[in-house]
Amino acid sequence: MAERVPPKLTAAFLGLEGVIYAAFLVLDLTGRSGLTIPIKYGGILLCLAFALLCALRGGDRLVPIALALTAGADWFLLVRNDCYALGIALFLCVQTVYFLRLRRAGAGNSYFLRSGLALGAGLAVYAAGMATPLNLLAALYFSQLLSNTALAWTMKGKPWHRFALGLTLFVGCDACVGLFNSLPAASPLFPAASVGMWLFYLPSQVLIALSALPEKEVSHAKNQ
Repeated sequence: MAERVPPKLTAAFLGLEGVIYAAFLVLDLTGRSGLTIPIKYGGILLCLAFALLCALRGGDRLVPIALALTAGADWFLLVRNDCYALGIALFLCVQTVYFLRLRRAGAGNSYFLRSGLALGAGLAVYAAGMATPLNLLAALYFSQLLSNTALAWTMKGKPWHRFALGLTLFVGCDACVGLFNSLPAASPLFPAASVGMWLFYLPSQVLIALSALPEKEVSHAKNQ
């Protein structure tokens, strides 16, 4: 049976995430990004904790699974900064879980969109002369994120609007990741891409965590 998540807990979650967000942005913008790794990872773990609380109160149970996989991916890509293939593979698993969430809620299968985007992403990587196994894996992951984002925007209701916006910001983050990894450090866009990755990323995960709130909580919010 769904129970309300106490509004004070939701407010505390958002307040803590706001402090974390401001802290690492200040450090990133002042050239001290090396100090932000534990702060950023703490923000992701906090999203996972909030999603678990939502699941325990009757909210969505797939979101905490996806956020646990996200935390695993960030452990390799952010904290350890190695095992990139494993990190990207975990992010691909994240998108698989989100696709299952969308399908469970009655969304279309979008198989033609998913396969078309995957093929297009692979061809784009090949045409750019960057067709390494790691880049092809990243292209497959990004294609599934794009298709999930498009599918999420077809859903109705406040939780799905949060989820769709979260995935859209996720796309913005990964676009910055792509620029960061492909641009020379002397490019004027390089600093913007470096900051933009987490500028988009943490808000995306916060919105996705909020989309896991129990329906009773969401209905209450609509009546305010």
